[in-house]
Amino acid sequence: MSHAPYADAEIAALVRRLLDHSLPKAEWTHAAHLTATLYLVRTRNDGLERDMPRIIQTYNVAVGGVNDDTGGYHETITQAYLAAIRAFVATLPAGISDSEAAARLLATPMGDKAWPLTFWSRERLFSVAARRGWVEPDLRPLDAPPLHLVNAPA
Repeated sequence: MSHAPYADAEIAALVRRLLDHSLPKAEWTHAAHLTATLYLVRTRNDGLERDMPRIIQTYNVAVGGVNDDTGGYHETITQAYLAAIRAFVATLPAGISDSEAAARLLATPMGDKAWPLTFWSRERLFSVAARRGWVEPDLRPLDAPPLHLVNAPA
């Protein structure tokens, strides 16, 4: 069994605090982004492609951030992780806890913030167009052999 970075109750609280904007900005880490997305996919899967932008954008503003051409919400990155996390969730055994699912997810290549750069060049991924809307990968298709599952703990 993997070492879980969050206990089950901490994950539910993380998501609640994200949604009600009480999560301190310092706690909105890469691991928190992935864990919250994983929880939302597992608990309220429908409509997340539509809802995640609003969730992240309103949270950013609530904690003093911005959503502009250089910072804040990034559409391509958000949708790429959402698609990959959906595929990851489909591989999980029935009955696995939220904390164990999060530990397994964070142990995959997605746990590294540079994961999207296996699909997009830096220039394309960090363009204004990719921040504002979906931009197709230019290095390899997102549905290429599932890099997000390589080295996933059993």
